[in-house]
Amino acid sequence: MKLITRQKPFEEIEKQLADFDRPFIIGCGTCTTMTKTGGIDQVQEMKERLQELDKRVSGWVVIPTACDEMTETAMKENSRAIENASCILVMTCALGVHRISLYIDRPVIPALDTLFIAVEDTPGYFREVCAQCGQCVLGETAGICPITLCHKGLVNGPCGGTNNGKCEVDKEKDCAWTLIYERLKEQGRLDLMRKYYPPKNYQVALRPRTIKIQ
Repeated sequence: MKLITRQKPFEEIEKQLADFDRPFIIGCGTCTTMTKTGGIDQVQEMKERLQELDKRVSGWVVIPTACDEMTETAMKENSRAIENASCILVMTCALGVHRISLYIDRPVIPALDTLFIAVEDTPGYFREVCAQCGQCVLGETAGICPITLCHKGLVNGPCGGTNNGKCEVDKEKDCAWTLIYERLKEQGRLDLMRKYYPPKNYQVALRPRTIKIQ
């Protein structure tokens, strides 16, 4: 599983850094390295662009996994450069931004937007697999999520626009419910297609979400 990110427009980053002249840059060696949004090359490129704006970058580091305990160790190892920084520019997913904010009293500025959780089907091609909706229906849809795979998030079969197994919104994309039908057919469970599912209750998992594991 990977968290998919994209870099914010540089103008937005520049605006967020307007009051800070000495940023320290942090990237991540896992997800954002794979998506080429916060690996070594992107961090170094960001450093150069900020220096062109007369920012005095106090240092940079790419943490192996920015959303786990390695973050605290990396912060300690770079404590001198961080202490000389006026803010931390974070080129990780939102989880990394949150983790970093736990260990420092400097302003933490995200340079990326976190888009979705994905799996890599083929090299460089990532597909969203879970919307974390709190009402999983994969048992009835043969492991294919209609919330993420269907452009309309339909839970009771295809819309009227499906044509020859393709989606009307994206004609190059297979209709989610055609895929569900075919897999259920192979499994001898087409009776599930006749089951009615009530409208999705998006209040099941209220935000902010928390859980305590006993």
